[in-house]
Amino acid sequence: MRDLQTAILIGVVALVTLLLRFLPFLVFNGKREAPRYILFLGDKLPYAIMGMLIIYCLRNVTFTAAANWLPAALGVLIVAALHIWRRNTLLSILGGTVVYMVLVQAVFV
Repeated sequence: MRDLQTAILIGVVALVTLLLRFLPFLVFNGKREAPRYILFLGDKLPYAIMGMLIIYCLRNVTFTAAANWLPAALGVLIVAALHIWRRNTLLSILGGTVVYMVLVQAVFV
């Protein structure tokens, strides 16, 4: 792609992303109540997405040797423990990722 095409593509992607981010605020601007199904989705979808992400992250884990499953299991346990302890999503994800990467890169080489 040429530079102009790349710039146009980035601009269109940025515009669509902004539109999708601001559209709920434009449609439900506080003057009227959001429909019940939107409130239901807002309540239930975060848990469903987290479940899907866990399944996606653990889909290739095999149990043939401890080096294959132990780093992932410890990472998940660290995420859960940190989240129960501090209730901080960023800390939980960062802590679990650091533990997992240290185990994969340095311990279970």
